Amino acid sequence: MLRFLQKYPHFLEVVYDGFERVLKPFKPLLKPDSRIEPLVTWVEKVGKEAVFNCQMCGQCILHSTGMTCSMNCPKNLRNGPCGGVRNNGNCEVKPEMRCVWVEAYERSQHMPTYGNELIKIQPPVNRQLEGSSSWINMLHEIDTQNPAGWVSPEDIEVRLPVEK
Repeated sequence: MLRFLQKYPHFLEVVYDGFERVLKPFKPLLKPDSRIEPLVTWVEKVGKEAVFNCQMCGQCILHSTGMTCSMNCPKNLRNGPCGGVRNNGNCEVKPEMRCVWVEAYERSQHMPTYGNELIKIQPPVNRQLEGSSSWINMLHEIDTQNPAGWVSPEDIEVRLPVEK
């Protein structure tokens, strides 16, 4: 429906930044399990589904993935392509579909604020948050809390190749 907006990742980045600032003052009202949560979740689902084909994982990382929903990857990968990307940039699982991570990379190149976050290691999806509002989860930092036994991405050392 509104998926054409994905062709304008910088515009979406600006909207994301502004929306995050607008939401913060409403943190006391936007609580998990509050009376307003179902409405917020519905608005988020309708809006993000129309633009991003959002899967309502509850841990949205659109701004870190070139405004591309990584949960649309048939393998639900959150840290880059699987290695089965076809020569034409399409998915190995669904050959008719462009690889989500090829799109994420291309779109992130047009995002001056968050484009570099594509290389940030993301934790696995916390399936307990599926169907919940990532906006509310973000405001209350629920989306960054790892379940017991999980290693935090910050504890993983990543080294980029040195250019010669």
